[in-house]
Amino acid sequence: MNKASAPVRVLIVDDSAVMRQLLTTLLSSDPEIEVVGSAPDPIVARDRIKALNPDVVTLDVEMPRMDGLSFLRKIMTLRPTPVVMVSTLTQAGAEATLEALEIGAVDFIAKPSGDINEVFAGELQTKVKSAARTKVGMRHAGAPKTQSPRPARARGSNDKIVVIGASTGGVEALKVVLMGLPSDCPPVLITQHMPPRFTAAFAERLNRECPMAVSEAVHDEVIEPGHVYIAPGSHHLQLGRRNGRNVCVLSDGPPVSGHRPSVDVLFRSAAQAATAIAVGVILTGMGKDGAEGMLELRKAGVHTLGQDEQSSLIYGMPRAAFERGAVMKQFSLVRMSDAILDVCEGSGTTRSHSMGAA
Repeated sequence: MNKASAPVRVLIVDDSAVMRQLLTTLLSSDPEIEVVGSAPDPIVARDRIKALNPDVVTLDVEMPRMDGLSFLRKIMTLRPTPVVMVSTLTQAGAEATLEALEIGAVDFIAKPSGDINEVFAGELQTKVKSAARTKVGMRHAGAPKTQSPRPARARGSNDKIVVIGASTGGVEALKVVLMGLPSDCPPVLITQHMPPRFTAAFAERLNRECPMAVSEAVHDEVIEPGHVYIAPGSHHLQLGRRNGRNVCVLSDGPPVSGHRPSVDVLFRSAAQAATAIAVGVILTGMGKDGAEGMLELRKAGVHTLGQDEQSSLIYGMPRAAFERGAVMKQFSLVRMSDAILDVCEGSGTTRSHSMGAA
């Protein structure tokens, strides 16, 4: 069997025998996945990674003898391998998971709090197979390890709004983009696929590290310059109007394009208020959420930018939008901030058709 058709070989690392058996059963039910082994702690896992050379490792955050984050750092340093974190739905679990994604984990899945269902099984299988296709060690090519916030610069773009959608790989990609924007940037609305508790921790982490204010969006909250609004994991985020002002609108309606929050929902709401929008941006992620909404943005006359394949951890969502003709221009991640500011300041209008993809 050649490499292209071979099943994804997975090693499961978890201190719970019940969880190891559950993950083994769920992953093995997919013919495209082979569980080659399991380990109760990182010390055993270290030897099994060397012996089995798995394509993907699933890794629990909290374990004896060595915590998951410390072990992840060793994996990324000594033997870079795609890792999917298996996290608890707690505040501590959310914060540890976000740190894991910064260290180099490809993705994460939250441990189910109740009965296992087909949705969890399908999500687990999809994330593992997608992780196997990522280029670990080449994440965000060209991005500096540490970024200094961009100083504020005078602009006449405070009437503009930026809408951004992201999924797998978006935690780090969004940080790169926001660190490249000044503290007085146009307001930014973001939909990042993530469970509820995780979006709160994500917003708090970005608020500590980025030059502008970052928070979870609140229903009917007035949208202001120098502020980033993150869709809560339990609600769709839309751009709305109240009393002549732009506001965040939250909805707990059914999933759209398989997600709540959905990028399509955010982009479609922005398309209806196109005169106020500077730019729509779609970043790394698997699937196609955002592609149709971005096409509506472009048809409404909004500038639309997509992350290019080389700098995307998963070139799924950007590819789907690009292939639909929804993306006017693709940029590498490290150039996306400048591209956004160029459009907001008006200098991106004439350049968008003449510049090659960065």
